Amino acid sequence: MAIEEGKKAPAFTLVDQDGKKHALKDYAGKNVILYFYPRDDTPGCTKEACGFRDLQKQLKRHDTVVLGCSPDTEAKHQAFIKKYKLNFPLLSDPDKLVMTKYGAFGEKMMYGKKVEGVIRSTVWIGPDGKVKKHWAKVPKADAHPGKVLEALEGKD
Repeated sequence: MAIEEGKKAPAFTLVDQDGKKHALKDYAGKNVILYFYPRDDTPGCTKEACGFRDLQKQLKRHDTVVLGCSPDTEAKHQAFIKKYKLNFPLLSDPDKLVMTKYGAFGEKMMYGKKVEGVIRSTVWIGPDGKVKKHWAKVPKADAHPGKVLEALEGKD
């Protein structure tokens, strides 16, 4: 299933760093920023996570929830959150089933070679459960949270 702007976002239920279940339906009526990243505590992933952390106040003004998602375990997520004082849930998708549904896992180019892996991407799901914006490939992890905020503010 391709992610298409204006279409209903695929349902999901994943656990966070504390084993708490998060389902998309739990966030009905809110904006959801669901961002996919390869691995906890790597340079790009850390910059992106810290960017979303630092923008929490502005994002909440837009009734927005941020959910990070990677194949990492709950324990790795706990350590990552503690180390960088992250203020939003990190979801664990070890089987990459949700990532695959959202086009965030598959073939990509890495150092000039085709490999299969996590594709850094983000989906903005509106309060009605429909995809408002899909960043299929995020080129600059550190600048991306600001771009998401600009989109929420209608500036992009």
